[in-house]
Amino acid sequence: DYRHISYHAQPFKSNEFIMIFKSEIKLEMPTISVEGEVSDLAADPETVDILEQCVINWLNQISIAVEGQLKKIPQGKGPLAEIEFWRERNATLSALHEQTKLPIVRKVLDVIKESDSMLVANLQPVFTELFKLHTEASDNVRFLSTVERYFKNITHGSGFHVVLDTIPAMMSALRMVWIISRHYNKDERMIPLMERIAWEIAERVCRVVNLRTLFKENRASAQNKTLDARNTLKLWKKAYFDTRAKIEASGREARWEFDRKRLFERTDYMATICQDLSDILQVLEEFYNIFGPELKAVTGDPKRIDDVLCRVDGLVTPMENLTFDPFSIKSSQFWKYVMDEFKIEVLVIEKEAKHFIDESFKTLRSAEAAFDMLLKFKHIRSREAVNRQMMMKFNDILAQYCKEIDIINKIFVQNLENPPLYKNHPPVAGAIYWERSLFFRIKHTILRFQEVQEILDSDRGQEVKQKYLEVGKTMKEYEDRKYEQWMEATEQVLPALMKKSLLTKSSTATEEPLTLERGAVFAINFSPALREIINETKYLQQLGFTVPELARNVALQEDKFLRYTDGIQRMLDHYHTLIGTLNEAESVLLNDHSQELLRVFRSGYKRLNWNSLGIGDYITGCKQAIGKFESLVHQIHKNADDISSRLTLIEAINLFKYPAAKSEEELPGVKEFFEHIERERARDVDHMVRWYLAIGPLLTKVEGLVVHTNTGKAPRLASYYEYWEKKIYEVLTKLVLKNLQSFNSLILGNVPLFQTETILTAPEIILHPNTNEIDKMCFHCVRNCVEITKHFVRWMNGSCIECPPQKGEEEEVVIINFYNDISLNPQIIEQAVMIPQNVHRILINLMKYLQKWKRYRPLWKLDKAIVMEKFAAKKPPCVAYDEKLQFYSKIAYEVMRHPLIKDEHCIRLQLGHLANTVQENAKSWVISLGKLLNESAKEELYNLHEEMEVLNRCV
Repeated sequence: DYRHISYHAQPFKSNEFIMIFKSEIKLEMPTISVEGEVSDLAADPETVDILEQCVINWLNQISIAVEGQLKKIPQGKGPLAEIEFWRERNATLSALHEQTKLPIVRKVLDVIKESDSMLVANLQPVFTELFKLHTEASDNVRFLSTVERYFKNITHGSGFHVVLDTIPAMMSALRMVWIISRHYNKDERMIPLMERIAWEIAERVCRVVNLRTLFKENRASAQNKTLDARNTLKLWKKAYFDTRAKIEASGREARWEFDRKRLFERTDYMATICQDLSDILQVLEEFYNIFGPELKAVTGDPKRIDDVLCRVDGLVTPMENLTFDPFSIKSSQFWKYVMDEFKIEVLVIEKEAKHFIDESFKTLRSAEAAFDMLLKFKHIRSREAVNRQMMMKFNDILAQYCKEIDIINKIFVQNLENPPLYKNHPPVAGAIYWERSLFFRIKHTILRFQEVQEILDSDRGQEVKQKYLEVGKTMKEYEDRKYEQWMEATEQVLPALMKKSLLTKSSTATEEPLTLERGAVFAINFSPALREIINETKYLQQLGFTVPELARNVALQEDKFLRYTDGIQRMLDHYHTLIGTLNEAESVLLNDHSQELLRVFRSGYKRLNWNSLGIGDYITGCKQAIGKFESLVHQIHKNADDISSRLTLIEAINLFKYPAAKSEEELPGVKEFFEHIERERARDVDHMVRWYLAIGPLLTKVEGLVVHTNTGKAPRLASYYEYWEKKIYEVLTKLVLKNLQSFNSLILGNVPLFQTETILTAPEIILHPNTNEIDKMCFHCVRNCVEITKHFVRWMNGSCIECPPQKGEEEEVVIINFYNDISLNPQIIEQAVMIPQNVHRILINLMKYLQKWKRYRPLWKLDKAIVMEKFAAKKPPCVAYDEKLQFYSKIAYEVMRHPLIKDEHCIRLQLGHLANTVQENAKSWVISLGKLLNESAKEELYNLHEEMEVLNRCV
């Protein structure tokens, strides 16, 4: 029963307990009861035999388990495998050892001893071996557990910094294990454990420092990685010897005299490899520092630099494609060959670099950039030989600087008369800025040269310095001349510019979008020359020049002038925009108000100038006048919009609102169709007339706004009345023409609008209503469309009041309306004539279609009684009757198979009634023939009967 097992060793960790549970070997207990005294049980031979067999089984189980554990070795080469090995052994042996202490086991052994069994001699060696091995495993697990976290850090730590921090503490812990442990205080145990630690450290370095990817990483990161790996490998050995020295210094502990080859041969070799890799990365860094952006900027030969950098990149190609393990001591000769080849190639590239630098400094692009690069090379780490070569290039830099002075001087001479200016720079100050920028470009470089005094102290340096001073003197003379010319011109023109009026006025039409064909156009009269003087004054003061008193005072008022010009410009923009919203009729209507507004503007182009004190009040007065005028314009536009909205409603009316179809097969009849249009049109005309009558009061309201009267016939508004009357005429013309065109499109469309019946009035087939009636209804509908304009009475001349009825000839009352003008419009006349013509052509096509029904004309044209009488008189046989019956029956059947609907553009022809009539006529012929056949048959039957009677009598 496992519940009675008591462990007296160090408490197990959870994973150790699981290991015990999984690996425990359970001793088989005796199958008989062992209750009672030991002597009594030992006296019973049968009991003793059974117990002896049980003990033999125990010994076999224990021996097999012990032998199995002794044969096992750690599963792995690292130190953690050692710990797992001892934990597994401890788990197995602990389970067996604890079972041997169970009460039932102890009692069985006592019985065996009491019976003087021969097994007693075999018991002690087995149990002693079990106890010794269990004690060893338990102690080893306990002591190895103290260093387990260090082993885990070495194996699984997040980086070399964890390993570096772990090694010294781990070595101190191993020293304590060496001192205290009863098993790990011997060389044969400690050396393998430390060998495992060395193996784990080496393997970690191999995993992290991978030559196939190392040189593709960031160089700084790769450099740190190789140095950390080297330091880790070296610290392993250093920590060992430091601990060894402490042990020797103590004098109380057993010395560490371990096999150093086993512990350090591989790690020492790998440390040298890591140092080689670090040196390789350092060489690459030095070459990249040399052939960087600075050298490209100076030499102007980036392609050649890139070619050299390709060779530098190729230095590590052999390392990335190794066919051997570089960290293996067996491959040391191969690695030495690779490193020798690398060093030879480095010397070749170094020689190429020096040669390239010699050539490049003969064709420098920038002296200052080259100088900066030389100074930088004093402070950055690069190849020593290349650095020395660099420092010898100062004369080349001075030669390049001379070329730059010549280039700057050439630019200066070529652009003296028309210098390039910065944006917003005025001509004079801009030219001086340009000249000073050129001078600064050569001055800045020579100031930099002063950082290395020996450059300018040389003979070549003195020549360069003299050349610089000559060019600078020429530029200074140019600057002084420009300034003096400006001073003289400013003192002459500035007073006159300040006396100019605020505005200029023009009544001439221009191409600008805000100008009118009539009315004044204004512009600000702030001279560009005055703006230029203000800008010149500001920039010249910034450059350190003295400016005239008047110019300085004007420049100080720049903000005020900006406010004035901005205010005037916005006021003028408002005015021009407002005037631009007026059409010609509105301009004439508001002419007096416009003149009043211009009187307010007058002082701006007559009296006020830029020295005046009342500019602000003038702007305010103009804004108020414009606001008052704008209010009037907005009210007039509101009334105009109301009138336009009514005209829009009139223009949108549909004068041909036809009825909808009753069903898919049945459409309204012709008369119904046109009567519906007339009803809807009469209703719409009433609305249109009301909208039209509302226009007069709106114009009277405009009269009240403009001339403050409400007569409807103000002379001032005569042209305005005329303008709107013309608009009304245009709207009515568009209304009539658009509706006629739309109706004509419907007539010629492929959607039927109304239907007509086909009837038989012997001997003819006709339409109902007939074609003349349809033509007449269509004509009247079109004519009435044009005549709706009679409801719109014209205004009296110079007013918006309707003309009263006039007496014409023979006391006839004449109402003056728009009909007389609109009805004469050629387009309307054309459409009004075209629509009835199109309808008539459609009717003609339908009549042509009905011609094929004339082949049935004999059915109703012949006199049936006479035809039947003649047929019967011939005494025809039954076959003749059958042919006639078949003929008329076929007609009755065939006529109903014809299409009973024919659509022709807007008209649907209904043929059902006609077909029924023809069918009934055919059936009446069949009935008449049947009667004749019946009578003929009866007559023959009677004759036959009489003949048979006669024969009968004869017989």
